Amino acid sequence: MGYLLCVFLTVLPSVFSLPYFMNGRPRGGMVGVPVLSERPHTEPQEQWISQRLDHYNDADLRTWQQRYYIDDSHYIAGGPVFLNIGGEGPLNSKWLMAETTWIQYAMKYGALCLLVEHRYYGKSHPTVDVSTDSLQYLSSEQALADLAYFRNYIGEKLNITNNKWIAFGGSYSGNLAAWFRIKYPHLVDGAVATSAPVLAKLNFTEYLEVVRDSLASSKAGEACNKNIQAAVIDMQKKLQTTEGEKLLQNIFQVCGPINSTELKDVQNFHSLVSGNFEGVVQYNRDNREFEGAVGTNITLDTLCDIMVDESIGDPLHRYAAVNTLMLQTYQTKCLDISYDNMIQEMRQNSWNSSAAEGGKQWVYQTCTEFGYYQTSDAINQPFGHNFPLSFSLQQCQDIYGKQFNQTTLTAGIKSTNTNYGGLGLKTNNVVFPNGSIDPWHALGITQDVSQSVTAIYIKGTAHCANMYPEKADDLPQLKQARKTIEILIGKWIQ
Repeated sequence: MGYLLCVFLTVLPSVFSLPYFMNGRPRGGMVGVPVLSERPHTEPQEQWISQRLDHYNDADLRTWQQRYYIDDSHYIAGGPVFLNIGGEGPLNSKWLMAETTWIQYAMKYGALCLLVEHRYYGKSHPTVDVSTDSLQYLSSEQALADLAYFRNYIGEKLNITNNKWIAFGGSYSGNLAAWFRIKYPHLVDGAVATSAPVLAKLNFTEYLEVVRDSLASSKAGEACNKNIQAAVIDMQKKLQTTEGEKLLQNIFQVCGPINSTELKDVQNFHSLVSGNFEGVVQYNRDNREFEGAVGTNITLDTLCDIMVDESIGDPLHRYAAVNTLMLQTYQTKCLDISYDNMIQEMRQNSWNSSAAEGGKQWVYQTCTEFGYYQTSDAINQPFGHNFPLSFSLQQCQDIYGKQFNQTTLTAGIKSTNTNYGGLGLKTNNVVFPNGSIDPWHALGITQDVSQSVTAIYIKGTAHCANMYPEKADDLPQLKQARKTIEILIGKWIQ
């Protein structure tokens, strides 16, 4: 989905079996390397803290080393402490040096800035590998307990226990920021929970519905969705004949022959090409070039312009042209639709494997406590119904084991919502910014819960937009959102 400035995609001229957009998380993680301003910088050094492997078993004394960074260049004695929570990707010290929104707040309020990496991501390795058995200690509850211990440890070490503490996070780490305030209100005084999908849900059908609405807001209008729908219907017809399979293999640049009798491959095929649209919509016009992200020039208007361009051919060929654009953008030789290849890559257990860059860990969390499956089960959306809930649930079992089934996941989701409150959460001093273009807002807080739990619904913006540095062409409502958050923080630290 993670400081979740919310995207970075590793670009290599290769063939990938893993999608570059999987369960709402880009391949390579959520955090790139930001562009620094010209002012002098001193790069913070890696620091490490010993954490318990299992905070909830007093008989288990095993520990591991968690990475964190400290920057005191803006700190005024007695000022607030800003705790930026890592999500499902590696951290980089440059996020303390770049003038992102939270750093601008730190400059204004004289804050000490802390950046903490999430267990199992980046260099924070609690176990020897990422096997299923090892991943049992990966959960939001364990991560929050890590934060609580870290907060107390650093508070005493730096004599800042009695300072005001504010938590920051975006997407999943936005959840953690809000939940940290809920579960440990004595340790943190406020939270900025950006684009936080606080409601765990098994079948996230609303995701494609928001994608549909966002595409309809493009310059092409509803014609974009109509042509996508026509293309998908044509795809389904072509998959019924050998000649049609060969055509699809050619125009979509599929890595090998298409065999429509292999249901999982067909489901994966449809999921991958719809993902071309999902990823672009999720980050539409966000200031991602700031963090070295690829494809920042591709917007929902870019894709919809292709989908209504009759010079390209019929809707199916336009749909394939979008896929070609994405393959070229991410320098991928061909589209690997093999389900077995994807599963085999996700089954790798080494920390040096491609799966362990974060994809395997994040999917594990969706299979145990969140769901969040962006299925095609919604009735009114243009991408067909070819990757249903069963497709996502099968991946849980095929990657991690038969015990990871719908029954156990449903119980995990219920536990998550019971533990934190879902959309009915009870707390104070938390702000929830969300963008209307971002599909994740459908699982977030978009209306004020109370006078001290406020929502900022930013029309026309996407995932985590308010966390990025301001651009001259930012929408007025986005600029106002950043200002409103600044004012709220000022109230919390009084």
